Amino acid sequence: MDSSFLATQEQPHGYADTALRIGRIVAVTGAHAIILLDIGTQTGNPEKDRSPEIGTLLKVDTNTAVSLALVSALSSPTPSHSNSEHELRIVEVEFIGELPKDEDGKPKSFRRGISSYPSLGDTVYRANRAELAKAYACDSESSIRVGHIQQDRTIPAMIKIDEMLGKHFAVLGTTGTGKSCTVALILRRILEKNPQAHILLLDVHREYAQSFKGMSEVISPDNMVLPFWLLNFDEAVEILIGQQSGRETDVEILRELIPLAKGRYMNNQRRDKTAITRSSPENTNIGVDTPLPYRTSDLIAILEEYIGKLELRGELSPYKRLKARIETISRDPRYAFMFGSLTVQDNMVAVLARLFRIPVNGKPIAILELGGLPSEIINVVVSVLARLAFDFGVWSAGRVPITFVCEEAHRYVPNDKTLGFEPTKKSLSRIAKEGRKYGVSLCIVTQRPAELDPTILSQCNTIFSMRLTNERDQDILRAGISDAAASLLEFMSTMGTGEAVTFGEGVALPTRIKFDMLPADEWPRSNTASFTTNWAKDLPDDSFLHEVVSRWRAQTFNPDSASYALEAASAPMQIAAPAPEPAAHSIRRPPSMPPVQQRPGIQPAPSNYGHPAPSPNAVPPPIQPAAGQQQSLSSLIKQFRS
Repeated sequence: MDSSFLATQEQPHGYADTALRIGRIVAVTGAHAIILLDIGTQTGNPEKDRSPEIGTLLKVDTNTAVSLALVSALSSPTPSHSNSEHELRIVEVEFIGELPKDEDGKPKSFRRGISSYPSLGDTVYRANRAELAKAYACDSESSIRVGHIQQDRTIPAMIKIDEMLGKHFAVLGTTGTGKSCTVALILRRILEKNPQAHILLLDVHREYAQSFKGMSEVISPDNMVLPFWLLNFDEAVEILIGQQSGRETDVEILRELIPLAKGRYMNNQRRDKTAITRSSPENTNIGVDTPLPYRTSDLIAILEEYIGKLELRGELSPYKRLKARIETISRDPRYAFMFGSLTVQDNMVAVLARLFRIPVNGKPIAILELGGLPSEIINVVVSVLARLAFDFGVWSAGRVPITFVCEEAHRYVPNDKTLGFEPTKKSLSRIAKEGRKYGVSLCIVTQRPAELDPTILSQCNTIFSMRLTNERDQDILRAGISDAAASLLEFMSTMGTGEAVTFGEGVALPTRIKFDMLPADEWPRSNTASFTTNWAKDLPDDSFLHEVVSRWRAQTFNPDSASYALEAASAPMQIAAPAPEPAAHSIRRPPSMPPVQQRPGIQPAPSNYGHPAPSPNAVPPPIQPAAGQQQSLSSLIKQFRS
């Protein structure tokens, strides 16, 4: 917090800066105390007459320090039946820290823990504005403001960036509580303070691009490049084989084929046309998970060689099944971002440069829009990205810290062991458990903490809990926090939009805060639709339905993509007209035809963000990082592969 702000708080400023006595201590334990509220006449001062609320910060002045305590409970053991009668009122508090006094008796900076406990009969006051400012102060060089504390609007709610990112954080809240706006606010404040940051945001509902205009690289299914050969073996099995019964034989065949295909690609790169055999020395150092390029055409060619062997005549079924699956997946336009490249190139450096913003080039955040991807592959994509982030942190020795923001996290790391994709859970768990050692931070965003793997949530040492109405979700949080924060969680079911209870390493004290409001043009596109307003509008014409159907069939939100253009061009103008012909890439072809990546015209066009739309046959140029950065990333990848 700015020192000038603290200086202004030391000056008298109305009743909030004067000592407001509320009672005296009648019981003390190791970390708690009970306060008997004063009984007196109404003073006419609303602040003084009102009893403290849960979460209010109180103080007790001792010889060596000013002890600070949070109100955790209020009660009246002998309530009266008349307002004119005085009744006994007690307040339960938990000590959270103190302001040590200097030689002149003036309070210094806040520190956690209590060195000098109050005694029975000591007077208790409300903490004034200067003391609140000291208690919630953070280093201005490495902290950001996200709102103000509920107790005093003039005291900013500050977040310590290094502590929050270094030990992960979570944003929790029911739908409609402002969760997306909170995530956008926190990330924007981080980027404003650190324009050279590296953040990867998984955007499930395509809502964050508007919040980061001019500072983000938006990656959608239409312009995404994530080569299939970057998949590890478990991820490749999920896509090429799936969860079919009796898949053990298919899995073992694929385990044997992938290293052979990688070896064949390497030999072709060396202009060596010698056929690869299982005993070839060139293939001995290639593992099934080594991130080396290979071609699906080589997989199919090797499968055909195996099928042609006489000794396998009675066991052809798994080989044919695997071959058909590879051909089908490689032709599917929904998987074009993995299999749609005309040629297979070793573009791992370019992929990492774009995902992790190296170099930043004025766009420190990459927004990966997962909406529009096939539902059966989203978990695999998240697994690949999380694994790449962690492995990059390992092999770069943490020199380029990365923040991995996972929206709708309960979809990828569910608590139910029978749901989700195990490699995705493993990849995100590695970041949660070990990522801080390698400069990889994890942000978990979810509306159902009870459905999230508790291992992941337990590793998030800073929590922003917005309104949660489900008891199971509330119990998950209460199980792992201190008593002071637990009392604040009583507000969870009644808090308004944009309010949160926050606690952990990233904040000075557990507190209830009100987040700042972003400008309207920076809000995520997550507002609830107005049914009455939209129903009152005139019905759209037939072309609207044709456009929807074209997007639906082309599996794209980008009207400039080649596949969408083909669909739209073939759409009739009237609903009653004959059904449109399917796009060229969707026509069923015999197995003898080449896969998609060998045919021009099916490559998805990149998004045209302000640039002329490419022609349907255009092939997007490879992404090239700066020369110095190219050499650095290349050396890291060589270390990883070796």
